[in-house]
Amino acid sequence: MANFKLKKGFNLSLKGAVADKEITRAVAQRCGVVPDDFSGIIPRLDVKEGDNVSAGDALFHDKNHLEIKITSPVSGTIDKIVRGERRKIQSVEIIPDGTITKRKIATDDVKQAMLESGLWAFMRQRPYDIVPEPEIEPRDIFVTAFDSSLLAESFGLLLDDKKEYLQQGIDALATLTSGKVYVGFKPGDEISLKHCEVNTFEGPHPAGNAGVQVANVKPVNKGEVVWTLDAVTVARIGELLATGELPVDTIVAVTGENVVKPKLVKCTMCCDIASLIAGNITDEENSRIISGNVLTGAKVEATGFLRYPYRQITVIPEVKDTAEFMGWASLSAKKFSLYRSFTSRLFGVKKPFSFDAKLNGGERAIIMSGEYDRMLPMDIYAEFLIKAIIAFDIDKMEQLGIYEVAPEDFALCEFADTSKLELQRIVREGLERLRKEMN
Repeated sequence: MANFKLKKGFNLSLKGAVADKEITRAVAQRCGVVPDDFSGIIPRLDVKEGDNVSAGDALFHDKNHLEIKITSPVSGTIDKIVRGERRKIQSVEIIPDGTITKRKIATDDVKQAMLESGLWAFMRQRPYDIVPEPEIEPRDIFVTAFDSSLLAESFGLLLDDKKEYLQQGIDALATLTSGKVYVGFKPGDEISLKHCEVNTFEGPHPAGNAGVQVANVKPVNKGEVVWTLDAVTVARIGELLATGELPVDTIVAVTGENVVKPKLVKCTMCCDIASLIAGNITDEENSRIISGNVLTGAKVEATGFLRYPYRQITVIPEVKDTAEFMGWASLSAKKFSLYRSFTSRLFGVKKPFSFDAKLNGGERAIIMSGEYDRMLPMDIYAEFLIKAIIAFDIDKMEQLGIYEVAPEDFALCEFADTSKLELQRIVREGLERLRKEMN
């Protein structure tokens, strides 16, 4: 076991962390599966409105890889298939019937079981940060066993009673590669596992990102493919192979300043947001609900659904009145700053701060100040890579490490960026264009 000490990055501290670790239960009134959560998939429907489905039945499959399926997390009736521009499928909505009818996966083949159950789509492939292509064997598989993002709970709590399946999941993954399975823990949380290499990562966020761990253990070079996933998904794989049924439950941390009582909730994957936050929001009209953490999560409405990876809900103030006395020139100790611009730096930045959804400015030209590099513990020149992506200079993108990165790796850079650029969107669009060009 190796210990990696990462100095780059930053641990933001927000109000609204979960204090009471007791797990409550929420019953989904509706469930919604969003195709956009599964990058690289072009969805083709297998159901229509009014159809009855069991948990584990296919809702849609990938146009280019028919064996990749996205399945229903509940048994019930297909209520709506919501489409957007050019009839793009935005969501498949299901009304649960209250039963626990699950489709049996009758195969001992690991890859086939994962494809049939839909768990295959819970993994990601580098390069391109897409659902893995089944015909390509990965060089290695990387599992992250902790989440360093804002207000996230430990995987030890999120796994709950599923820890027994973790080793079975590792064993299954080891059969899918001729290389190694690497598992990354936070120091002190590591456990003994067979058929894998356990490493620990010490340092601020984004130390828990799979991409950061890959870059520090064994970086991805051109022509190589690795898969990444989290420990919760590994346990689901182990449970699937042990029981023959798709595990559909998840534990969600409901967090944020505008949550009355931050808590842990067990629910069904793709559960409706209303069932998770009902009666637990201080100011619904002026709240931004995020499925995920504040850096990488997706903005959702109260009528929306829990999005992949189905682990966290964050609710922060949505300030509509942007007028503020003195603005950036304020000396208030309540204002947060990375760069010693406010007096709060005199008192430290570890205390929980109040963050809202304001941008406090618009896009500006890129300032080559090295601020991205301070936030990204990877051996790449982040600012130069972003410029190469914007210019779509393929040679420079390859030389600067485009095959190693995913949008989430730039989330903290985006927060710190004085240019206010949407770095995650830029990286995602760059990866998509590059994949089309190379294929």
